[in-house]
This record gives sequence, C-alpha cells and structure tokens, in this order.
Amino acid sequence: MSDVWGRVDEYIVETLVDEDAALSVALSANAAAGLRPIDVSAAQGKFLHLLVRMSGARRVLEVGTLGAYSTIWMAKALPDGGKVVTLEYDPHHARVARQNIERAGLSSVIEVRVGAAAETLPILAAESQEPFDFVFIDADKPNNTTYLDWAIRLGRPGTVIVLDNVVRNGQLVDAASTDPNVKGSRGAFELIAASPRLSATALQTVGAKGYDGFAVMILD
Repeated sequence: MSDVWGRVDEYIVETLVDEDAALSVALSANAAAGLRPIDVSAAQGKFLHLLVRMSGARRVLEVGTLGAYSTIWMAKALPDGGKVVTLEYDPHHARVARQNIERAGLSSVIEVRVGAAAETLPILAAESQEPFDFVFIDADKPNNTTYLDWAIRLGRPGTVIVLDNVVRNGQLVDAASTDPNVKGSRGAFELIAASPRLSATALQTVGAKGYDGFAVMILD
C-alpha cells in the first residue's frame, strides 16, 4: 500500500501543489547540509499554507524549524505585514534555515529563534507581543504537552493550532507503549480533551511520509 500512497501523493503534487523554486531548493539545501528528510511533504506544506490563508492569520508561531520548508510554505500565505516566528533547537539547522529563508526573499517576514523551545516560549510570552493567530507544532514529541500549553497561552480566541505526527504509524492507540514519542502524542490528546478552551479533531494521513496524522484545533 505504501507504494500506492506515494504514487497518489505524486499525482496530488503534480496536479494541485504549486511548489516553487524556493521550496524545492530548500529541500535540496537541507539534504546537502545533512538534515534528516523529515520535513512535511509538499502536499502537507500546501495544506498548512491553505490553513494559514483560511484562518486569516497575520502572526504565525512554528515550534520546530528544521530547514524552514514548512516555514516558507506558511510565510507565503501571509498578507503584507505578516510574520512567522519559528523556534529551532539545533544551531546548524537554524543556519541552514536562515539561508533557505534568505534565498526565498523572506528574511523580513520570518524570524528564527535558536534554543530549546521550552526556554524560548516563555521569553516570547514575556515580550508581551500580539497573540499568534496560527501555531504549527512539529518538534520533539515528548514535549508536545509543553508546547501545546504555551500555544494556548500565546494564542487568542480563534487561534488555530496544528500538531504534527500524532498517529505514529498507528501506535497512538497503544496505551502500554513505552515509546516517548507515542507517550508524547497520547499526552497531547489527553491535554486537548481536558482543555475547555480547545475544540479539536485529528486526521490520519498516508502518503510520501508514510502513515501518520495531524491534530487540528481552535482556541475558544
């Protein structure tokens, strides 16, 4: 089946997804710099792009930059004056991301902050900036609940939050799993279910990235 998923993804991208040169060059630069190929797929990048547009977001927060492939997709959806703040733990990843962002002509739109997100998120909160309209979380999964908690604090009523890689190839349903990534996904679901401020669902996905899924929610 995975071969079929890949072929369908290729058809979707060829038919519907307009991946411009800045995005394809970013992926090539990531590979050349030794970054793991764990970016969202092109179809998923366009999905994030459309969600940003649909939500009317002007301020986007991303937790987990990698080489800025998803970052660029979201930045291209913003209106004039919009901004993406993206948080990256690894300085090497951040350097590659900044180069990709500069090549894309988006240095004035995207700000890359380096450091553990659990430490940079409180700094963002202390700066008393405007709330974020859209949050995409795609970082270390054991800290999902920490990132979600800060997304709620840094958002406003109507903020859209997307959490990636929650299905874990179906392992999400294994309550006995000792895998920290699975436990991180289950912890996130428990937090979402218990929060009176979040209205959410999750979508299973198949394709070039295998079998996984997104949790999508809105802040009330």
